[in-house]
Amino acid sequence: MRGAKAKLTDPSRILTVANMISLLRAFLALPIIYTLQNQEWRLWTFLLILVGVASDALDGYFARKAHEVTHFGKWMDPIADFICLTTVTFYLVLNDMFPLWFFTVYIFRYITIAVLAIYLINHSGYIISANWFGKWASGIMLLTVVLHIFYVPYLDLLKIPSLYIALGLLLISWMIYIKSLIIHLRTIINK
Repeated sequence: MRGAKAKLTDPSRILTVANMISLLRAFLALPIIYTLQNQEWRLWTFLLILVGVASDALDGYFARKAHEVTHFGKWMDPIADFICLTTVTFYLVLNDMFPLWFFTVYIFRYITIAVLAIYLINHSGYIISANWFGKWASGIMLLTVVLHIFYVPYLDLLKIPSLYIALGLLLISWMIYIKSLIIHLRTIINK
């Protein structure tokens, strides 16, 4: 199963509004971590997280609307998500606010996908597209991170279930990515 693919409309461009929005999201981790260091700044933390979520929706929208879907954008969008989410989650792990075991699985998953994807890009030009399980996993993981940052009575009960739902979705998307990458890897080897 593969996610819906955006048609490349301007493959070689880098400087587009959508790509700049993705880059902004990657750098949002720094102010988020800065605001996490002081309880009184949690409103700012929340607002910055909202900006990150909005940017994730807006970059794709602008790319399609302006007919500026690029190779760089298809590559940068998931990397921006990873950089922001991983940096913030790592900070939480270091401060005993998020489970290390989950973070380890998340990093291992990403590294295995990235190594195969980079190999395929270099040897065939193949760029893997995001799948819906991966998108949902990122969304649920973001929710889980937010639940670990902010204590809200009754919603605190969702911390553990959301963690395991995110884990399940991450593992399913991992298998889908690996299967797709291995299929393309075999075509390179068999040439």
